[in-house]
Amino acid sequence: MNEPRRPTEPGPTPPVALADLVAAVRRFRDARDWAQFHTPKNLAAAVAIEAAELQERFLWQTDAEVDRDLADPAKLAGVADEIADVVMFAMLLADRLGIDLAEAITTKLAANERKYPVALARGNARKYTDLRDG
Repeated sequence: MNEPRRPTEPGPTPPVALADLVAAVRRFRDARDWAQFHTPKNLAAAVAIEAAELQERFLWQTDAEVDRDLADPAKLAGVADEIADVVMFAMLLADRLGIDLAEAITTKLAANERKYPVALARGNARKYTDLRDG
């Protein structure tokens, strides 16, 4: 019989539901009374600004330099922090607009499946409008 893993025992971390993450970000925001500042315009700007901070981590570097930097745990952790900032602001924007992220992602993935069929898109970076041109 398999016993449940105790929290101090090593093992895989159970997955966290997207809705639970959104709720955690919302609780963090609400505890600080920041919802008043989180208008759609400000949240969209915050997503863009945080994305720019993510890009700045790689600015003017070759792919080899980026690979070298990402092998450094501290630099990788900095990149992870920037990605988390982008995603958390996107979560708050979706939440503010009443958008169910899981549904939006599922819908967008289905649309992308239609736009980028494997037989045409595999191994190239052409935009979907150019895939059928050969």
